[in-house]
Amino acid sequence: MKTLIEQYYRFLKVALTALMGLMIIPVTLQILSRHTGVIPRYIWTEEVARFCFIWMIMIGSMIAVRDGTHFDVDLLPRPKSPRQKGIYRLIVHSGMTLMALVFVRYGIAFAKSGYIQTSEMTGINMLWIYSSFPIAGLTWMLFLSERIMKDMELISEVGSKPTESEEPGAPS
Repeated sequence: MKTLIEQYYRFLKVALTALMGLMIIPVTLQILSRHTGVIPRYIWTEEVARFCFIWMIMIGSMIAVRDGTHFDVDLLPRPKSPRQKGIYRLIVHSGMTLMALVFVRYGIAFAKSGYIQTSEMTGINMLWIYSSFPIAGLTWMLFLSERIMKDMELISEVGSKPTESEEPGAPS
């Protein structure tokens, strides 16, 4: 299972890179059409760039959850032991899981509404765009399950000792 999650994670990184490369094409066409008379103005380029951007944001957030590089706010005091650190992380990751459930629940309804819509300029079925939200929620839940397992390991450590900054003789 761990290798499957790792392969999915690598796929997301490749997909993000591909979308960034793909987005360069419509943006470049848009710039050339605005500032030169060489090519006609394309309206679809703005829409394709926006769709790529939406997917880039959602895939980037998925990767950030796995890497632990998503933004967070420190509301809890500094943990004094690995066990306390595990408890604090579990609280944060549980909150993130609740938000992921919101994305799945309402994202599915949003994607269903996209099934009956098509893009004005490109004719793309909006399900392709709107499905990024429930997919992100499901992926967050998958990656958060890994993090929660690590949190549980920290909590269950026997004889939790103080963190480095709390050990005797450590610089403060």
